[in-house]
Amino acid sequence: MHPIIGVATPDSGVLSVPPAAAARVSALVVSGGDLDDVPAAAGLPGTWFSGVFRWSTAPEDASTLPDAGHWLAAADPSVPKWLRPFGGDVLVAVDADTGEHLAGVGIKRHDAYGHELAVVTAEAARGRGLARRLVAQAARRVLDEGAVPTYLHLRDNHGSARVAAAVGFPDRGWSIMGIAEG
Repeated sequence: MHPIIGVATPDSGVLSVPPAAAARVSALVVSGGDLDDVPAAAGLPGTWFSGVFRWSTAPEDASTLPDAGHWLAAADPSVPKWLRPFGGDVLVAVDADTGEHLAGVGIKRHDAYGHELAVVTAEAARGRGLARRLVAQAARRVLDEGAVPTYLHLRDNHGSARVAAAVGFPDRGWSIMGIAEG
């Protein structure tokens, strides 16, 4: 949860703010002020963030990026703690020899139509294409369920950007922005 969140296209955007801060934040944005100053203008703690907002209706198919994990209920005791808050089913890849979790994908079900994918790969398992295969597998499932998979990452997360592009989530110039607490 973010106290302020927004999305922008190359042409326009929308930023949700608490009603008491709307006039101050609007004045900052209209004047061309630095968006890093939004938290102060809103009188809220935290730091400004901006990331890339992507979606796909045509992820790579299984012949190009085959399935790499299996679906488990998020409440399953074998699921890593970071995946449990997603609820529903989560996608996990486990080392067949050691049982160690190598990577996983959780799905944030914002509403019936937009389901955001979040992926984490253990450092020792990076560089093998595992994240690409898991994200593609999850995106195909989201589409099969009638929703659109979305994928967000910070601008300077180049590894995540490469995963998204390789799977079929192009950068269309859309942004996600808001205040990160803490």
